[in-house]
Amino acid sequence: MNPIVLRHFVAAAEHLHFAHAAKAEGVPRSTLIASVRELERMLGTALFDTDAATTTLTPAGADYLVEARRQLDASAAAARASRPAPGGKAKASKGKGRAPAVKGQPRVGKRRQSR
Repeated sequence: MNPIVLRHFVAAAEHLHFAHAAKAEGVPRSTLIASVRELERMLGTALFDTDAATTTLTPAGADYLVEARRQLDASAAAARASRPAPGGKAKASKGKGRAPAVKGQPRVGKRRQSR
């Protein structure tokens, strides 16, 4: 399952407001709604009841919220485990920059020093 789609679903389920969830995720509302609709299509069931005055989770949505959080936690743990250990051999800078200017010395690349 795509972790972005899961994150969008969890944000929408926590906020129970698509615009607020989209703002929290930093995506347009249409993208968040498309992600939720894609997830609903893949699962074959509605996760939100949008017919009511306020958006609510369906029983299937509440059950899947637990599973989605578990999947996101598992993927985050796998990402932390695959991260290389800190430390290791230090690499020297090859130095592509200019040498520091010394007062009174002519600048490299200039014909004469400015006054």
